[in-house]
Amino acid sequence: MGNTNYKIQKQNRIDNEGVELRRQPIGVFDSGVGGISVLRECVKIMPNEDFIYYGDSKNAPYGTKPTEVVRELTIAQVKRFLEIPIKGCVIACNSATSAAVRVLREMYPELPLVGIEPALKPASLYKRDPRVLVLATPMTIKEEKFKNLLAKYEDKATIYGLPCPGLMEYVEEGKYDTSEVSNFLEELLAPYRGGVIDAVVLGCTHYPFVKDKISQVLGPGVRVFDGGEGTAREMRRRIDVAGLLTDKTTRGEVIFENSSEDKSKIELCNRLLNMYQ
Repeated sequence: MGNTNYKIQKQNRIDNEGVELRRQPIGVFDSGVGGISVLRECVKIMPNEDFIYYGDSKNAPYGTKPTEVVRELTIAQVKRFLEIPIKGCVIACNSATSAAVRVLREMYPELPLVGIEPALKPASLYKRDPRVLVLATPMTIKEEKFKNLLAKYEDKATIYGLPCPGLMEYVEEGKYDTSEVSNFLEELLAPYRGGVIDAVVLGCTHYPFVKDKISQVLGPGVRVFDGGEGTAREMRRRIDVAGLLTDKTTRGEVIFENSSEDKSKIELCNRLLNMYQ
């Protein structure tokens, strides 16, 4: 049913409004504020596009929830996005991507839809036989999708998966630049210091906001990778292939929405985005 509705909606927009379909926004969805790290890359790569960012902070974190729950929450939000409507969707959450992207592509095959996954490929290939540490939520690490990703590169690198329960909450609460998170990372990463690893992959979109602190703990010899830029480039490619790139020449707008009743979440979203402007 969802597939049929989207096809009808898309055709009507083309017939009735022509180029207006290209001016619909791109929806960006995350379990909270972490997806701003992906949104910032989308804005850099597609500066004239409009975006609607929805953070489900009320139900965060996703990384400790059952897969079925995360799938239901993600599908529900994509359906809401399509009612706006949107012309493309970024699932800027590793847990939501693992749980729901395959199903969503079956439901809406014509919708340009991009999920995010840990940037294991560039981390595994940037040098010969690197030792790579993947930081991710407990759900991402236990998912079959992540295990399949590891299997693709296990002959290129020695890969360690480290679940980080609690880390995303620091960012979600706006505590990304505190001594509290520094102490947390010192303890979490202590076994991997002193030349134990060559690279670290940020497997949750919240983690780029503590990237500098991770680098401080692990030292300058460890390269840090995240999948935000690659995800944004893939969204642009899919929008382009669909003939949906905006024809506007002015800078696009970003609208923030959040499931939490805490108004400070929107302020935090603006602050996180503007950190990188």
